[in-house]
Amino acid sequence: MYVLPEARPVLGAPLENSVAAQAGLRTGDTVRAVDGEAITTWQELRWRVLQSALQRHSIRLELQDERGHLRDATLDLRSFNADDVESDALQRVGLRLYRPMLDPIIGTVVRGSPAERAGLQPGDRVIAADGKPVDNWDALVAVVQARPETPMRLTIERDGIRSSVEVTPAAANDGQKRIGRMGAAPQVPAAHAERMTIRVQHGLGEALWKGLAKTGDIAVFSLKMLGKMLMGEVSWRHLSGPVTIADFAGQSAQMGWISYVTFLALISISLGVLNLLPIPLLDGGHLMYYALELIKGKPVSERAMELGQRVGLALLLVMMAFAFYNDVNRLLSG
Repeated sequence: MYVLPEARPVLGAPLENSVAAQAGLRTGDTVRAVDGEAITTWQELRWRVLQSALQRHSIRLELQDERGHLRDATLDLRSFNADDVESDALQRVGLRLYRPMLDPIIGTVVRGSPAERAGLQPGDRVIAADGKPVDNWDALVAVVQARPETPMRLTIERDGIRSSVEVTPAAANDGQKRIGRMGAAPQVPAAHAERMTIRVQHGLGEALWKGLAKTGDIAVFSLKMLGKMLMGEVSWRHLSGPVTIADFAGQSAQMGWISYVTFLALISISLGVLNLLPIPLLDGGHLMYYALELIKGKPVSERAMELGQRVGLALLLVMMAFAFYNDVNRLLSG
């Protein structure tokens, strides 16, 4: 129900030799529908592509070019490698969000970020980075991403006066790649903002329905990922524990209360799915016993319940061990 500005599904130039390039997608194309289902935001496109990519299904996109002409294109996702689910699925198939060329002017600064600690303010124009001229915002992003946890000196212009500040970009993981982020967003002219963003808001009834549908989608997706882990199609290194959860919680909190609440909702759904698995000691295990009792007409024997609890405890301990190992490995490698 909360009014949120979200990016429209307008495509930038596809990566060379990518699935998107082979499908004939072009700069400025707007995705209107995926497999006949209308979409309005970039996040909706990301979710649909990720779901289809993990199932290795091709999808049909309904596109509208900059002249208003409609056409269809097919993304062939049958060769998608589902092992690395932490990276951006859209980026891997060559889909990129269209970004107009912006001046290197800071529009917003994230609270507690390296940019704020360095003293950067909205309205500052970045002239150079480590002595090299910065012509546009993309050039600044490229420099920052290449310098995780490495001090860099920015030459800025504020109120007509030039000065120099030192910024140390924080390290972040982008799939298997380690990049730098300083916690600043560009100043977007009103004309660009109107074309590139859409304000999303729903009434009470529609919001409840969409919330239920989204919860169901995420729950089913979580079960599919667990199934792929058991089948060996997806690595167990994607299983996360409390350390990674706390890290992402902190990052989402810095982005604002809406992002933080959204993250809490995702964690709640994931825990709910896990708790309903038919594993003894969990609620799902109790439901399994009740179902067996209904079928047999009598309770499960104490011996069977004792063995089940031991097996369930062993499974939970193994999952916890994997999760903690992955957390520690991320800390050491990140």
